[in-house]
Amino acid sequence: MITKHERAALRAVGCCLAAFMAGALAGCTRLPKPDETFAATLPEEVPVKAQPNGAIFQAGDAQTLFDDPIARRIGDILTITLEENTNATKSAVTTTKKTTTEAMAAPTLLGGSLTVHGRALLNNSLNDATTFDGEGDSSQSNQLTGSISVTVAKVLANGNLLVRGQKWITINQGREYVRIQGIVRPIDIGQDNTVPSTSVADATIEYGGQGTLNDANTKGWLARFFDSKWMPF
Repeated sequence: MITKHERAALRAVGCCLAAFMAGALAGCTRLPKPDETFAATLPEEVPVKAQPNGAIFQAGDAQTLFDDPIARRIGDILTITLEENTNATKSAVTTTKKTTTEAMAAPTLLGGSLTVHGRALLNNSLNDATTFDGEGDSSQSNQLTGSISVTVAKVLANGNLLVRGQKWITINQGREYVRIQGIVRPIDIGQDNTVPSTSVADATIEYGGQGTLNDANTKGWLARFFDSKWMPF
């Protein structure tokens, strides 16, 4: 027979579990927002509107016939072609060997050896041999191709451009993103307003995903604990 207090306790536990499951489901279905650090940078200056002055030339509508359309000002758009292909291989072999032999004869006293019942005292020898063999191999390969358009965030004192940007793609129940930030020389920008990622200095390139597919390919927190350095066994 369940008492009144036990029924109240069971209802409280049920409410807590329902609230927990609702919060968990809400957290799983809500996709995170893009990183504001890589948000587009807007131009600093607002275009001046033309003021009629009775002349043919209007300052607000002036255009240069020989102007180069490549990015050079804050807020301008630049396309970066991703051409990342890295390969790293490391191999190490270590072998050490050490042998030690020491002999200490028994001392003599008054021309004779120190003995006890015919057995020499302090007559010792030491032999030690140590061998160590170690071998390790490591290899890693990465490839990233594509393109991403970024904006100029800052024009440095020497004329170089600090650019940054991100691209988000939502497919089914997952989201994939590419982020890049770095410094570009105007001389490396092509006539089509593109620059290869290999010419971006101090580049930070991130590629990842979020959502159901990414969660299915990610270890749980318990599995990560057993694989971490905090696991004592």
